[in-house]
This record gives sequence, C-alpha cells and structure tokens, in this order.
Amino acid sequence: MRIAAESLLTGGKVFLGPGLGFAEAVAFWGGKVLATGSATDLSALVGPDTRVINLKGRLAVPGFNDAHQHMMSMGFGDLDVDLKDESIDTLDKLLAAVKEGVDAAGPGEWVLGRGYDHFELDVKRHPLREELDLIAPDHPVYIKRTCGHMGVANSKALELAGITESSPQPAGGHIESQNGKLTGLMQETAQQLITKAQPDDKLETLVTAIEAGARLNLSFGITSCTDPAVGLRKGYMDWQAYLAARRQNRLPIRMYLMPLAGASGWPDRAIGMDLMTGDGDEWMRVGPMKLFTDGSAGGKTAAMSEPYIDDSENTGIFIYGDEELHGYIADYHARGFQIATHAIGDAAIEQVLSGYEKAMGNTVDPSRRHRIEHCGFLTDDQLKRMAAAGILPAPQPIFLYEFGDLYRNVLGSGRPEASYPMRKWADAGLNPSASSDGPVSSTNPFRNLYTMVTRKTNKGTVIGADQALTLEEAIGAYTVNSAYGSFEEGIKGTLAPGMLGDVAVLDTDLFATEPEAWLSAHCDLAIVGGAVAHDRLGEAG
Repeated sequence: MRIAAESLLTGGKVFLGPGLGFAEAVAFWGGKVLATGSATDLSALVGPDTRVINLKGRLAVPGFNDAHQHMMSMGFGDLDVDLKDESIDTLDKLLAAVKEGVDAAGPGEWVLGRGYDHFELDVKRHPLREELDLIAPDHPVYIKRTCGHMGVANSKALELAGITESSPQPAGGHIESQNGKLTGLMQETAQQLITKAQPDDKLETLVTAIEAGARLNLSFGITSCTDPAVGLRKGYMDWQAYLAARRQNRLPIRMYLMPLAGASGWPDRAIGMDLMTGDGDEWMRVGPMKLFTDGSAGGKTAAMSEPYIDDSENTGIFIYGDEELHGYIADYHARGFQIATHAIGDAAIEQVLSGYEKAMGNTVDPSRRHRIEHCGFLTDDQLKRMAAAGILPAPQPIFLYEFGDLYRNVLGSGRPEASYPMRKWADAGLNPSASSDGPVSSTNPFRNLYTMVTRKTNKGTVIGADQALTLEEAIGAYTVNSAYGSFEEGIKGTLAPGMLGDVAVLDTDLFATEPEAWLSAHCDLAIVGGAVAHDRLGEAG
C-alpha cells in the first residue's frame, strides 16, 4: 500500500541542516520527517488527506532551539512594566514608564518592571529609591535591570521586605547604601529579599505566562526552548506550572527544563521526586541541575580576574565560595545529573571549571555534557580544558549585539573582543549553542544569527571579527548544537528523515541576502511535529 504524507511543504528552498544541503520539499508523517527531495519526487506522497503547504519560494529551516531562555518570565511581559523599549533613554522617561504602571495598578498593589539599562540613560546611573517614591508613594515598586541580576526598590518595597540601613549583607549579594542611606539597589541574592515580600502568584497565572511565552517563541520560529532556572520565580510552583501547562495542552513547543539548584533552589525536592536528567518525552524533558556563580558583565557583577576599568576595586560578585559550589557540583555529578552553571566572568568560569574537573577526577566522561551557561569571558587555557573534559558552552551571541559597546566601556579593549568566542568553540568541537537569555535580551533569532556572522553591535561596532561563523554554522548553533546540549541531536535539529518535523518558514532568504536584511526578517510559519503552530499571515487555512 502506498504511504501518503500527513503534510507536505513544497515549492521553496528547504535548508535541511549543517552539511545536509537543500531540498525543494519535505514530507511529514507521525510528527516526523518522512522524506525530503524535489517537489516532483515528493508529489508521489500526496494522498487525499495530505495537507499541502506552498512555500511560495520562501526559505524553510529547522525550527530554532533557544538553548537558554527564561520563557515563563518572557510570558510575564504583558503583566510587568516593559522598560526595555529603546526609546527609554533618559531617567525621566524611565520614571514616566513606571508611573504608567503605578497608575494602572490597584490600591497598594506591587508594580514590577524589567529591562532598563542605566548605562543607556542620560544620567548613567540606576534610579534612586527616592525618585521611585515620588511617583509611587503608596505602591511597592521593584524594577529590574535588563540583566536581571539587580534592580531598584522604592521605600515601600523595602519596608515590606524588612530591609533597613542596618540589615546584614546577604551571602552572594549586596544591598547598596550611600552616605548611610539605602539607595534601593539590590544585587544578586539580595533580590530574593524583595521577591519573598511579594504576594504569591496563582498557579493559573504561571501557566498563562508559560503559554504566552511559548506563543511568542513560535512567532519567531522557535520550536524548542530550554528554561535555565525553573524555580527562579516561585520555586517548586514553577515546575508544577510547566506540568499543568503540558496537561492542559497549553505548551505548544518543546521544553528542556533545568531545576534551580543550590541554596536558593529546590534540589532536595527534585531528588526526592526521583527526577533525573533526560526523563520525559520529546515535548518536555528534565534537564540539568542549574547553579549560579556570578552576575552580569554589563552590571559589573560578573566575577573577573581583573577589575572593571572604571571601578578599580570591583572584580564582581561570587554567589558561592569554592567549597560550597564544588560541594554542590560533586553531589549532583555523583547522582548522575547533567549540571549547568551560570558563569560569565573568567574568575567565575575558573571556579566552575575546576569544580567540574574535581568532580570528574581521573574519569573524564564527555558524555555527561556538563554546561557552562553564558561562558562569556574565558581564557584560551580554560577553553582547552573545557574541550578535554567535554564541557559545553551555552552562550548568547546576541549579548554582543545589545551590550557589546557597554562591554568596551566597562572592560576596555581586549576582553570584549575575545568574549563569546564562537569560532574557537566550533573549531574545538564544543558544539556551541545559541540562545537569547530572554528577557535579558531579545528572543529574536535573526539578531542572534546576524551577530554570529558579523560580530557587530547594534551601533555597528565590530567586536572580535575573527570569532565570526558562517551562516550555515550559525543556524547549526541555533538548531543541532542546541539539541546536542540537551542530548537530543538524534531526534531534532535537522530535517533528515526520521527527525521531528519542526520547521520555521521565513519571509527572507537568509542565504541570498546580506546580513543587514536579516534584522527585519520574520517567521511566516512555525511547524511543530508536521503541524502548523504559528501562521503570521493566516495563509495555511
């Protein structure tokens, strides 16, 4: 009996994946790729019930896989005040945006915002709590910097959190004071004091945010995503929300979920539930135990071996001491988990790398695929040690696009040019993935592809041109390499027969246009498991 495809993409240009070339058409059956080839050859697979989708000459690529994105937080974008708008370039505009959120809030409700970059403001500093007090005397307000590693609270929020000038500094964090008075700035673990004072979200609110984040991803052609800190918002409830979203058919993309571990997470509960890396199915899978070691380079809390050039006493913040961090790593490694640890500065990377090496001992097993999330400012020696131990980088090239000029301001020349070395990682066989760290950066994959190929910032500055990738390699980083980081390269990342039928159909042929054109590209169709999950133009019926 002749096999008929359930759906068929035809009439365009299908990039099958790195090293696989192009096809004119791709057929799907059972949620997977059935066959690829010429439009003529695959027309034989069309049956009476086959859904035929005309590419109309457009480019189709494997669905993008954002290997590090806080998707739930992305979904809260409509609830929190959006401060990432590029037009917010003065303190007055920032305060005006927060004031709109205050005016829309009910009596005494918390007002939360995220996305401002104090270096982009005219005053070149964070807002002060007194300035927030002027626009919100009766509402608790907390606004996070774009990196998410720090934010500013007004007096009402500090009061509800029980924070005063005499409060002790938390381990791995900092409560800023100037001239003996709180400024409202809370860095790293100090933010947890503010979070604990906020009212609990309902499970339904978290599920709604997950669904919204997933829909946003589909609109960009992102069909798979790794949430790198499940528990960062509401602990175990975050995990429950993902399970609920899946049960309720409100999770339309594939997820790899990292339980937030260490002192601030819920690792004992995860272990008690007998969760293990790899558990789950092609829709939702348990990922690594996630740890944090430092902050952000733009916020000057990433742990560096050399100080920031405009702050000679500052080398960043360590979340944990060596003994404590290495203890967590040794425990999770011995239990069989993959481990993923946030480390941006070279000193933090050294702390993590040495912890992985100690845990492995003389038995180096690259199949464990431990990860260093971000891994921005490493040395050549550290890169060689990563290659020897099979430790994967999980970087965000888009950081250079959005923050590259800031890196030069706070780190000088040299360190930014050597940062996020995609070419060196690729040449070393480390399968560097690509991701956005949204909402820290835009989830727009076309900006990420642009950055990987050009190494240009959003101001046009070229930073480390020798670390550029080809377009094919860049798409590979965003697809098959991201799948490698979750042990799933055997089921997704390319459009070879037998792989999951996840595709992004683009309105711009990336292979036939200059990189500048990619910045205005769109995803017209997102296909997950051979079925249309996003239809920008309403063309698929």
